[in-house]
Amino acid sequence: MKEFYISDCTRHENKIVTANFVVVSKQIKPKKTGEPYLALILGDRSGQLDAKMWDNVEEVLNAFEQDDFLKIKGLVNKYKNRFQLTIHKLRKLGESEIEFSDYLPKTIKNIDELWQTLTTFVASFQNPHLKSLVQAFMADPEIAAAYRNAPAAKTLHHAYIGGLLDHVVSLFRSCDLLCRNYPQVNRDLLLTGVFLHDIGKIHELAYNRSFSYTTRGQLLGHMIIELEMLQAKLALVPGFPNELKTLLEHLIISHHGEYAFGSPKLPMFPEALLLHYMDDLDSKMEAMRAHFEREADLESPWTSYNASLGRPLLNSAKFLAPKAPPPREDSSSAAETEGEVERSRDSHEETPTLPGLES
Repeated sequence: MKEFYISDCTRHENKIVTANFVVVSKQIKPKKTGEPYLALILGDRSGQLDAKMWDNVEEVLNAFEQDDFLKIKGLVNKYKNRFQLTIHKLRKLGESEIEFSDYLPKTIKNIDELWQTLTTFVASFQNPHLKSLVQAFMADPEIAAAYRNAPAAKTLHHAYIGGLLDHVVSLFRSCDLLCRNYPQVNRDLLLTGVFLHDIGKIHELAYNRSFSYTTRGQLLGHMIIELEMLQAKLALVPGFPNELKTLLEHLIISHHGEYAFGSPKLPMFPEALLLHYMDDLDSKMEAMRAHFEREADLESPWTSYNASLGRPLLNSAKFLAPKAPPPREDSSSAAETEGEVERSRDSHEETPTLPGLES
């Protein structure tokens, strides 16, 4: 079991630590002198950390690769208000030295309960075509296993084992509530879009040792993968209406909402617009929650800069929490102080006055 996690950096600032990490990224860069240095991103289940090794680099350049596990001794410090690790020594760990659960973050929620919640929602669908389609996905053992374990993203939101399922169940609940306020929205169509909008992440992302992109994920992206998966499953649902198929395809390719966010199309009907905004909201709320959790040990209610949201964040719960009262003055100290004041007053009263100034 690891004794030091990346989330512990606040308590170990400017201290030497020895700990195990997975290599999320490895780069060899030149110093101004032309000599190489190592620029790594290290990971464990609590987060990621930039790391640099400046000295004796040639000895370890080829000793490890990305996704390997390392035992590292180094200094935890801050650079531009972000924690980093200056590496003094490192060695590659053997498989027998690794407890994999230490390195990949995992949802604290019960996966079986989340899956059952999803199943209950789908069972409530009124449209038989959409119900059969989603149930065909859920009945596929390979897809179901991956859907229960995949992260929803590499770093931005729900970036942990079970994150995809957690994200989708959260969206099912939110969208179900909103459908009651917007009766013009087709609930079954919207929830089917929720189920499908990130399903391609099970093939886009690799999550065995660290979170990274597969080659197929890098080349195609999850939306193209989702269209392929949809086409394959539609073949198992005879008589599926072409108009409904077109709407599902649009839900998939428009859910990022803006061209700048990689969306091939903008949302063009109510369910697509609602899917985009709810997906964006759920992602941002989780990004905030995770940032507050990472910096829970800080006294200030303000966090460091959040790169994905483009701003520092105010933890409103911490800001509104009752402030600890100032330490009470010790009674004996107060008595001593009072005695000193009295003695001072007495001595002042006994001081002789100059002639003519008595009155």
